[in-house]
Amino acid sequence: MNQHMASCRVSVIIPTYNRAWCLAEAIDSVLSQTFEDRELIVVDDGSTDNTPALLSHYGNRLRWLRQANQGVSAARNHGIKAAGGELIALLDSDDNWQPDKLARQVAFFDTHPEAMICQTEEIWIRRGVRVNPKHRHRKPSGWIFEASLALCLVSPSAVMMRRELLEKMGGFDESLPACEDYDLWLRISLHHPIHLIDDALVVKRGGHDDQLSRQHSLDRHRIQSLVKIIGSEPLSDDQALAAAAVLREKCRIYAAGCRKHGRIEEANAYEMLAAQYPA
Repeated sequence: MNQHMASCRVSVIIPTYNRAWCLAEAIDSVLSQTFEDRELIVVDDGSTDNTPALLSHYGNRLRWLRQANQGVSAARNHGIKAAGGELIALLDSDDNWQPDKLARQVAFFDTHPEAMICQTEEIWIRRGVRVNPKHRHRKPSGWIFEASLALCLVSPSAVMMRRELLEKMGGFDESLPACEDYDLWLRISLHHPIHLIDDALVVKRGGHDDQLSRQHSLDRHRIQSLVKIIGSEPLSDDQALAAAAVLREKCRIYAAGCRKHGRIEEANAYEMLAAQYPA
């Protein structure tokens, strides 16, 4: 990752694909941050709407990278490779930030030089209405690997990381069309605590039709990630047992769904996979 431009403290990466309807709000929330030693890189993942016209409106207030449609992981990795900041902050194009989000996280790193990654709490908006996250979505702080196995407890839009951490981890897995963030946070949380700033500095919007998290059968991507982690990462005995237990349960649920919809061979394959990780 050596394509860095002029250095700054923070590089903000926004990947986007056909999100002209909401992208300006995300961009404006970055440009209005109280912390100014930053750059904004927007990676257009082959949009076919009026995203190019919208981005050209901002002139030199942002850097605009365009690529053929390859998915959100490739778009984020493209932006990270071009980043000049020692700290990387991610923002999804349908979310936005409170004005002091970057300042609060930079201050955290200044007072915790050993920290590699932190995130903030969020305000959740679903179809224009504020909703309260359920208790199981409550973000823990610190060593969160086992707590994060069942569901993703880290939000890309809330994260700030040292660039060296992303380089060490190899970025996002581009073979995963979804749940790529779940995969990266698990890999990171094996080796580093993920710290929480317990204030809602992100507005996370959901419920729209083009959200990756609304796709069906997402658990097959989480299962793929768990198989990879169990097979390639140095897990403790407790971590390996916890990961295998979650893998078996996700396989059981996914196989039951396959059987319900007549996909018998697929169901058999996932039941056989679960059997490879006995309790």
